[in-house]
Amino acid sequence: MPTIFRIGPYRFYFFSNEGLEPPHVHIDRDEATAKVWLDLIELARSRGFRPQEIGGIMRLVEERQAELLEAWHDHFGTPD
Repeated sequence: MPTIFRIGPYRFYFFSNEGLEPPHVHIDRDEATAKVWLDLIELARSRGFRPQEIGGIMRLVEERQAELLEAWHDHFGTPD
């Protein structure tokens, strides 16, 4: 599970066995977790986060989308 970065209480990471899925990132804080698609930033799923917290997480993903996509393609390879 490569950690891409941490911001405050949030850990942004990938699972190494998910390279066949579209680019996405997992975000955890304590027992709360979310999954966000990266091409068109969209919440895939969430458990344990309050709605206003999800809004902040989505803004962080949007602000760092290029960095997250670069990390995804560095880790999983860019499709031909």
